[in-house]
Amino acid sequence: QVQLVESGGGLVQAGGSLRLSCKASGSLFSINDMGWYRQALGKQRELVADITRGGSTKYVDSVKGRFTISRDNGKNTVYLQMNSLKPEDTAVYYCNADIKSSVTRWYEVYWGQGTQVTVSS
Repeated sequence: QVQLVESGGGLVQAGGSLRLSCKASGSLFSINDMGWYRQALGKQRELVADITRGGSTKYVDSVKGRFTISRDNGKNTVYLQMNSLKPEDTAVYYCNADIKSSVTRWYEVYWGQGTQVTVSS
């Protein structure tokens, strides 16, 4: 009924940039917070950045000043601009959104399938 589809991952050298996109589709009624998480090999999944419907943002300390989260409410899409990438940013990045389906009419958390970001030194 509801899908989150990510794109934009890949391999980049340290210091480079990537832009991730995540589009929500399906039986959408309303979307609250949207965010990006990441999970490195052997580590727990962590919140990278989050943005409210109104545009308020928060970031994990390790990406502040390098990553920027934004969203286009008309396109039901959230973005993550990643600059000055470091090898420690290597992880699978997951999109996350708090969505009210037009079918169920209650909010649930949905996840994308994940996109690999690899930063070489």
